[in-house]
Amino acid sequence: MAYRLAYAGQAESARRQMAAARRRRFDAEMGRTIGREPYAHGSTPIKGERDYREATVAGAIVVYYVSAGVLTLTAVQLIAA
Repeated sequence: MAYRLAYAGQAESARRQMAAARRRRFDAEMGRTIGREPYAHGSTPIKGERDYREATVAGAIVVYYVSAGVLTLTAVQLIAA
């Protein structure tokens, strides 16, 4: 089951600043990994909240919220190294 991926303010800005090839790779990995299983793929909860998580995807650190009821994953912070 795939989740809809959304990017809030800063995360979308950081995503747009990636080189085109890197952004394509990142988008594909997001869809293949945490976009399908947001609680897996090495993600960890932040501040003890199950739905507030952090993961490394294609070399970028992604902080995101999972809205399981509406199958949406919202990235709120993206640190592209």
